[in-house]
Amino acid sequence: MKENVHPEWYPEAEVICACGNSWKVGATVPTMRTDVCSECHPFFTGEQRIVDTEGQVDRFMRRLRARDESLRDEEARRAAQTSPALPIAEVGLGARIESLLSDAGITTVGEVLDLLQEQGDDGLTEIKGFGLKALADTKRGLRSRGYVLPGDETSEEAAEAPDTETEETEAARAA
Repeated sequence: MKENVHPEWYPEAEVICACGNSWKVGATVPTMRTDVCSECHPFFTGEQRIVDTEGQVDRFMRRLRARDESLRDEEARRAAQTSPALPIAEVGLGARIESLLSDAGITTVGEVLDLLQEQGDDGLTEIKGFGLKALADTKRGLRSRGYVLPGDETSEEAAEAPDTETEETEAARAA
């Protein structure tokens, strides 16, 4: 066996836990410190507590809070994007459509939605110079911004509505 290659052995090395418990073991260092031992570990004590090693739990909680804030900000941004008070100019429908609507006294998305609700497509097509293409472009622009137009079914409504055509077809087959 080579000389001076093995570390010094301490047969009575002391291990000290953060909870205050200590015991003796054989080791190559005279004193060792540990964060958790069998006297304080949740598995052995039956307690439910989080053992935070090097701030991992705190880091996780910070990331969780940051994610929640980000989700709230995104939701606020979406709500502002689909606000009925949004000026028509911010929707990006094009200069011609914006000019026709402003000449008719319509300046906000809410006014367009109200007009569609009250008079349908005819409400917009009665505006001088506002044809079917302008109507289609306006509806496409509003839908792309997240607006639900009168007469549109949302995906939730479509899922809830019974399929009457199928029921009628099945009734006719049964008869």
